[in-house]
Amino acid sequence: MALPMMKRKTYIIFRNFCRNYGVSVDRMVRVRFAPSPTGMMHLGGLRTALFNYLFAKSNNGKFLLRIEDTDMTRKVDGATEKIEDVLNWAGLVPDESPRQGGEFGPYLQSRRIQLYQDSVEKLLNSGHCYHCFCTEKRLALLKKEAIRRQETPKYDNKCRDLTQQQVQDKLDKKVPYVTRFKYEAITEPWTDLVYGEIMDSSTEEAREGDFVVIKSDGFPTYHFANVVDDHHMQISHVLRGMEWSVSTPKHLQMYSAFGWQPPQYAHLPLILNRDGTKLSKRQGDIHVESFKNQGIEPDALLNYLTTVNRGFSGPTDGKTLQELVQMFSLDLVNRHSSRLQPEKLGPLNRKHLQRHFNGNRRQEILNRTRKAVKDHFGDRLVSVHVLEDHYIEPLFQWAIEHRISSIQDLTDPLYEFIWITPTLKHLHHITRKTKNSVSVIEQTIHKLKGMTNFVDAEVKSILKCQCKELGMKTIQYMGIVRASLSEQTDGPPVSEMLEILGKQESLRRLEHALAALRTAS
Repeated sequence: MALPMMKRKTYIIFRNFCRNYGVSVDRMVRVRFAPSPTGMMHLGGLRTALFNYLFAKSNNGKFLLRIEDTDMTRKVDGATEKIEDVLNWAGLVPDESPRQGGEFGPYLQSRRIQLYQDSVEKLLNSGHCYHCFCTEKRLALLKKEAIRRQETPKYDNKCRDLTQQQVQDKLDKKVPYVTRFKYEAITEPWTDLVYGEIMDSSTEEAREGDFVVIKSDGFPTYHFANVVDDHHMQISHVLRGMEWSVSTPKHLQMYSAFGWQPPQYAHLPLILNRDGTKLSKRQGDIHVESFKNQGIEPDALLNYLTTVNRGFSGPTDGKTLQELVQMFSLDLVNRHSSRLQPEKLGPLNRKHLQRHFNGNRRQEILNRTRKAVKDHFGDRLVSVHVLEDHYIEPLFQWAIEHRISSIQDLTDPLYEFIWITPTLKHLHHITRKTKNSVSVIEQTIHKLKGMTNFVDAEVKSILKCQCKELGMKTIQYMGIVRASLSEQTDGPPVSEMLEILGKQESLRRLEHALAALRTAS
């Protein structure tokens, strides 16, 4: 580990942990993000992946993606691929993964079954595990009785006391069984790199009895596969959500049974919804894919997550992923759960879009804008020229400075005037009350054609003078010009609309409106 990069408090905890468990101080940092493919990734999962990535890269280590897919009943088709797609989109590219491969693969637990079976045999032979033949009916009755007594349901360890001959007789009769681990509550505290020393005795896990490590279908439980894989993949640190801290005593006891060095644990405080409720995979509005589809930049979303449970030495607004790596420290992770603040996301996204557009990714932004507009408006577009760089570039510069927070915002009805020619229905409605509408538009065209500096301030000055010369009320005059440019009755000021559209497109629309009025008269 790159110890000079760690602050003294973390180092002392780390050193003491090494002394207690015999861990080598020189052990290379290897961390993993290990989700289950049970649905779309949400913000809590992305935060865990982010902190693992930042910790690995800030210590010159490796970031792994491992898919924990041993629960076949909950597995969602395509979820594994989507998880890695999301990580790649966010820039959190794994060094080893199902797609990337690596020397410690396979990185899908469903393809490591033989390893789990070999591992549990070692614990059966050493007496740390045993076969349990209790039926589902008996376990249900135990649970029901515990609830009746207002106690925490737990297994009573009945099969722990079966003789070797009794076990063999049941195996010969092919009685279904699971494999359980002989669990004893840990009496010594264990060290968490975020929360410090933690005792096990008050947790629910300590009272549940011997737990299952291999299910009746031969697949491992989360706890067992987790420990076996972390060891064989040489994971040095486990960074995961605080909700998993109650599982750590189980894991530490299995490490001890195997005679393996455990990794160091750092549990991350929960992220809560704005109303204080827990995040859930069933919430569509917190799925990473949802933010991606809304046009949120990946670095903006990562920055958004750094505003919750900070692990940084300063403000992270507008920082690149590499800058976040340089700023990251477990010492600064807040121990308290924090709530999401959705109002921060829009401004963050605008800041990153501005940085990309004004930096070396301008063409990428233009290409993405072109695609978004084409996909949304299709054959409603005024013409192909609105998809060209010379048209998109200045209007995007205007929009990102004043109006939008994402590329998708440019397809909002408020900005339709930029991309499509108005039907002029609103213009005809207005001109029924104005006898000299044709003359108004003719003179406006004449004035605008003579302009050399077609910018908001200059255009505004021309329009005001024209309105005064015609002796019209401003609202009436501007209404005619606006209706010639757009179907909308509100939006940006007319002079700003003209500047956005540019001289050529503005004159084209005014002349189109003029021709329509002449035809109707």
